[in-house]
Amino acid sequence: MNNRMSLFDSNVPPLSERLRPKKIEDYIGQSHLVDEHKILNSFINGAKLFSVILWGPPGSGKTTLARILILKSGYEFFQLSAISSGVKDLRDIIEKSKLNRSMGKQSVLFIDEIHRFNKSQQDSLLHAVENGTLTLIGATTENPSFEVIPPLISRTRILKLNSLENSDMNKIIDNAFENDLILTQKKIIISLEAKTFLIKQSGGDARKLLNTIDIALTLIGEKKEISIDIISESLQNKYLLYDKKGDYHYDTVSAFIKSMRGSDPDASVYWLTIMIEGGEKLEFIARRIIIFASEDIGNADPKALDLAVSGFNAIHIIGYPEASIILAHLTTYMASAPKSNASYIALKNAKELISNSEMPVVPLHLRNAPTELMKEQGHSINYKYPHDFENNFVNENYFPLNMLNKLYNPTNNGYEKHIRERLKFLWRERNE
Repeated sequence: MNNRMSLFDSNVPPLSERLRPKKIEDYIGQSHLVDEHKILNSFINGAKLFSVILWGPPGSGKTTLARILILKSGYEFFQLSAISSGVKDLRDIIEKSKLNRSMGKQSVLFIDEIHRFNKSQQDSLLHAVENGTLTLIGATTENPSFEVIPPLISRTRILKLNSLENSDMNKIIDNAFENDLILTQKKIIISLEAKTFLIKQSGGDARKLLNTIDIALTLIGEKKEISIDIISESLQNKYLLYDKKGDYHYDTVSAFIKSMRGSDPDASVYWLTIMIEGGEKLEFIARRIIIFASEDIGNADPKALDLAVSGFNAIHIIGYPEASIILAHLTTYMASAPKSNASYIALKNAKELISNSEMPVVPLHLRNAPTELMKEQGHSINYKYPHDFENNFVNENYFPLNMLNKLYNPTNNGYEKHIRERLKFLWRERNE
C-alpha cells in the first residue's frame, strides 16, 4: 500500500491546514496571550473556559488558537460560520447545550466571523452565554466595539491578537519544510533570499505565507528549490490566494469601499480587479456599489444611484468577462463623484431620536381622513396643502408635538450644495 502523499491528490488539504497545530506547544506567536502566567495559559492547563472573542488580523491564528483551547477543555464542541448560519442553527445548538448541561456536561460554541451575525442573531446568544448554558468563543477581524452588540461584549472577554512577527513567520516556514509530509517527501528546500522575501510580502499573515508556498509547489515542476523568482511569480498569482469566504475577502471589499470613499479611482479599480480575478461574484460587487452610491455619495450626485442600479442590471445582461468593464465604469464614476453621507447620518440621527423617545403620536393635521368619522375626529384638520402657497411651501410642523429636530445636514458638495441653499431659504428658523 502506497502511503505517500501527492500534492495533486484531490483529497490532500492545503498546506495551511496540514500544518495547523493541534496542541499549544506547536502554536507559534501571540506570546502575550499563551505564555506562562498570561491570560490563556490557565485554559491551556485545563481550567474552566470562559467566553471570549478573539480579535485579530487575517492569518494571526484565531481559529487555530480557538480549536486548541476547545480540544484541551473536553467540552462538547459546536461550530458555526456566521456567513452561512442563522438563528435556527443557534437555537438548535442552545437546545443541545441545555440537554448537555442537564447531564452535567459542558458545551462550547465557536463562531467564526462573528461580526457577520446580525443583531437578532447576536441577541439570541445572550441568555445562553449569561446563564452558562454554553461558553462562547468568537473570532473576528473587525473591531468588536463596532460589530458586536454591547450586551454580548459585556458577557465576554475581548482578546486582541497581533500580526505575526518576522521571527514567528520564520519559524512557520522552518516548520513547514521540516515537518510537512509532501515537502519532506519531495525534498523541497527554500532559498534564504526567497524566505526573506516571502516573510516581507506576507505581512504577518501566516495563511497567506503558507498559501504562497502551496502555489510555489505547483510552479517549480521537477526543481527541488523554491527560489525568489518562484515566490515572486506565486505572489503575482494573488487571485489564487483570494478566499471568497475568508478574511481576505472582507479585507479586500473594505479596501475597495474605502478607496472609492477616498475619491481614488486608481486604487478603487485595483481592488476591484483583485476581486474579479479572485472569482468574486460580480453581483456581490455591484450590490456593494449600489449601497455606496446612497451611503457615501447620496444627494451630492443623485445620478450615482441610478447609474449603480443600471450597472447591476447590465451585468446580468452581459455576464463575465465583459461585465467587468461595466464594473470598472461604475467604480471610477463612484470614486470620482462628489461625496456626502448626510442622508445616511440623517437616518442614524432619526434612529437615535426614536430610540430615546416615547412612541410618537401623529399630530391630527398629519393624519389621513378617508372617512367622515375620521374627519369628525379631527383627522387632517388645519392641514395646509403646500401647493396652495407660494414656492409650493408653507412653514408647518411635520414632527410629533414638541419634537422639532434638525436631522439632515446637507454638505456643500455637488448637487447637495443646491439642496442646502434651498432648505436654508425655506426653513430659516430651523437653520439659525
